[in-house]
Amino acid sequence: MTGGVDTKRAFDAHHPPQLDLIEDCVHCGFCLPTCPTYVLWGEEMDSPRGRIVLMRNGLEEGSELSAPMITHFDRCLGCMACVTACPSGVQYDKLIEDTRAQVERNFPRSRAQRFARRLIFAGFTHPARLRAGAPLLAAYRRSGLDRVVGASGVLDRLPRLRALEQLAPDVPLRSTQRRLPAAIRPRGERRARVGMLQGCVQRVFFGHVNVATARVLQAEGFELHVPSRPRCCGALMLHTGVQDEAIALAKANIEAFEGCDYVAVNSAGCGSSMKDYGHVMRDEPGVWAERAATFSGKVRDVHELLADFEPVARRRPLPMRVAYHDACHLAHAQGVRSQPRELLRSIPGMEVLEPEGWEICCGSAGIWNILEPEAGAELGRRKAERLLATGAEAFASANPGCTLQITAHLKGLGRPLPVYHPLELLRMSIEGS
Repeated sequence: MTGGVDTKRAFDAHHPPQLDLIEDCVHCGFCLPTCPTYVLWGEEMDSPRGRIVLMRNGLEEGSELSAPMITHFDRCLGCMACVTACPSGVQYDKLIEDTRAQVERNFPRSRAQRFARRLIFAGFTHPARLRAGAPLLAAYRRSGLDRVVGASGVLDRLPRLRALEQLAPDVPLRSTQRRLPAAIRPRGERRARVGMLQGCVQRVFFGHVNVATARVLQAEGFELHVPSRPRCCGALMLHTGVQDEAIALAKANIEAFEGCDYVAVNSAGCGSSMKDYGHVMRDEPGVWAERAATFSGKVRDVHELLADFEPVARRRPLPMRVAYHDACHLAHAQGVRSQPRELLRSIPGMEVLEPEGWEICCGSAGIWNILEPEAGAELGRRKAERLLATGAEAFASANPGCTLQITAHLKGLGRPLPVYHPLELLRMSIEGS
């Protein structure tokens, strides 16, 4: 997909941010206290309404994509807390998505910026490469080299590399090589045929979450279709504006899951992007626009799917005090807030605790905490402190990026907590483990 650059305006003619959506913003300021970057810096242009002003400027004749304008767009986490807070229903999610694609097509990034993005995409979105690298990560930790590198201070001069090193999960090597069967039969009467996304980072470093998800869905009577390919849903690229690659992966996902009644997703960022395929591919040639819209209509976050069906599997007591963390791409982008809480409260003996400031992002935001490591670390520390303040024994998170971010900052505070996906806790309850 290419857009011919209009030399008289900052944005080209292919899907610029829509003026009618821009004009929905009345600049009331309700978004300000929920925007992480405004909370950090108090800068108007680092707020949703400030960025909307910049988008409007970019539609005007004589405008150009300046470096300061791009900085303000790049600083947006894409957490969509402003969408939840906005009383005017401004569709900031669509505006920032189209704007970021414009930036990636039309703004000449530095060589270092291009390299950082390509390196991340070349690794994180390829499960086979992540699996191949897992033994190296395990050896790095087992040998004590991580402590040597940390003591040397070399990472202090390389903040993005330091962020990557701190976020790297400590997962048993055997777990990273786990595979799920392509088809899983339901227990009892079949209720629906469900496609289950395995994901990229999710299937390698959070394979235990996929196993728990499959076991719960099987126990609740769903027949599962679990293809090993495609490798990725395209969320990281889509949320960063690299739409060509994202659309190629979207098409592969659509083809892989056609024939399913639903597509279940247990990663908030993945579910958000897959529900957005219809919008992203609205002008794709042939039948792709229609196929994408149909596909997006079948996508369900796994908590959403379970809430739509009466439970049939017995829940056994699991006495725990668990703080629930709202992943932004679940609570804000998908509007899924009550279902995970109801699922956790359906477990006998479980107390669900609510941290303050649930609406403020933890600072992960896809790859944002790597591209903006200092700000990401500050948001991560604040979120970790608020979870600890609940007095919980553990916390629950439904997004791998959030889990890595919060776990790293709890460790940094010297107070690590066990972390579970809500489906892991439900599996423990159902299976009595």
